[in-house]
Amino acid sequence: MTTGTITAAAAGSWRLGDLEVNRVGFGAMRITGSGAFHQGVPSDRGRAIAVLRRAVELGVNHVDTAAFYFSRLRSANELINSALAPYPEDLVITTKVGPGRDPSGEWYGAKPEQLRGQVEENLRQLGRDHLDVVNLRLFGPRGTTPAAELFGALAELRQAGLIRHLGLSNAGAEDLAEARAIAPVVCLQNPYGIDIRREDDGLVRECAAAGIAYVPFFALATTGREGGRGGGEYPAVEEVARAHGATPAQVRLAWTLGRGANVLAIPGTGDPDHLAENVAAGALRLTAEETARLDALGGPEAGAR
Repeated sequence: MTTGTITAAAAGSWRLGDLEVNRVGFGAMRITGSGAFHQGVPSDRGRAIAVLRRAVELGVNHVDTAAFYFSRLRSANELINSALAPYPEDLVITTKVGPGRDPSGEWYGAKPEQLRGQVEENLRQLGRDHLDVVNLRLFGPRGTTPAAELFGALAELRQAGLIRHLGLSNAGAEDLAEARAIAPVVCLQNPYGIDIRREDDGLVRECAAAGIAYVPFFALATTGREGGRGGGEYPAVEEVARAHGATPAQVRLAWTLGRGANVLAIPGTGDPDHLAENVAAGALRLTAEETARLDALGGPEAGAR
């Protein structure tokens, strides 16, 4: 499919509270470098900045980031600040707190009293006075972190004016219910894709009914390859891609967006060509037959690659 003239507006838009965003956004995790949690080879700084600027030129106005996205020499928040400040008025930056990494890269789970420091760290790095959306990323396996106390601490920071809207990440239906009893939730961000965590199908519909955005990450990954695109693709995905003159990654994104008007995609890349392909996927419309065929890949009868 042609990518050159397609912008992020092709996929339509959704509102995060009072903030309207195009449904194809950009995830900043991959722009810092390669390796597990990006402690491998740092990215080329100029190329990363160019990709961020090109994303905005292509109509992306939803950027997902976190202070813990850093490699040995690169910080995603610093790259975003350098590339995009002064920020366009319609740009919405979503970040995450809960997990943290010390300067050596070691992980920890924040206590409620540590969340203000994490919020302020994001503010400093991004050069902002408030954060548009902050997701509480529940640390560890889903269901092991009590959400209420942590979310309550973020709700207090929202009341103080440091945060505009709140969301959740790595959360289930019970976590969502607990959080909504404390403060409004505008988005839920979970791993999800054609063959990843399809047990969230019902949660996607629950969020839609409540006016909450569902924001999958790892939507381009195949099972067992949640760190990035590529490797062991299903023949069905490849066949649908050939039928549309598209790439398998574009088909995966189109399937994801087709799950509901409340579903937002945040594919990340450090490659300008992949960026254009990801944005163009917002214009790809799958047939009902193709969608049903891809749906079946995540069911109990899913076939081998």
